[in-house]
Amino acid sequence: IESKPLVISKQKTEVLCGVLTQVVCIAFSSHILVVVTQFGKLGTLVCLQPSNVASDFRKPVLTTKVLLGQDEPLIHVFAKNLAAFVSQEAGNRTVLLAMAMKDKSMEGVKALKEMIRVRQVW
Repeated sequence: IESKPLVISKQKTEVLCGVLTQVVCIAFSSHILVVVTQFGKLGTLVCLQPSNVASDFRKPVLTTKVLLGQDEPLIHVFAKNLAAFVSQEAGNRTVLLAMAMKDKSMEGVKALKEMIRVRQVW
């Protein structure tokens, strides 16, 4: 009997928009952990949890909650832009996003999303 590993992970380090960036994606049975850092530390930890809306069960609304770090509106926007597709592609699983970013430009966000997409573990 071939068994599937309990934890699947992929990581990559590359220069995005002139800044050395590390991305680690880890799939657990009920959650996906995505770490995005340009400082070599976890930084702010945000939980993105899908919740079904009565009008449309196919497209759940993501609720964001800062678990560790500064709770600012920009953090919630940044987290949703970076990790909403992860939750959807992973069958609406909860995503824990740890991020410590220097570059928060739209160009940087697009490059990060692609870097995360390539590390797909879901």
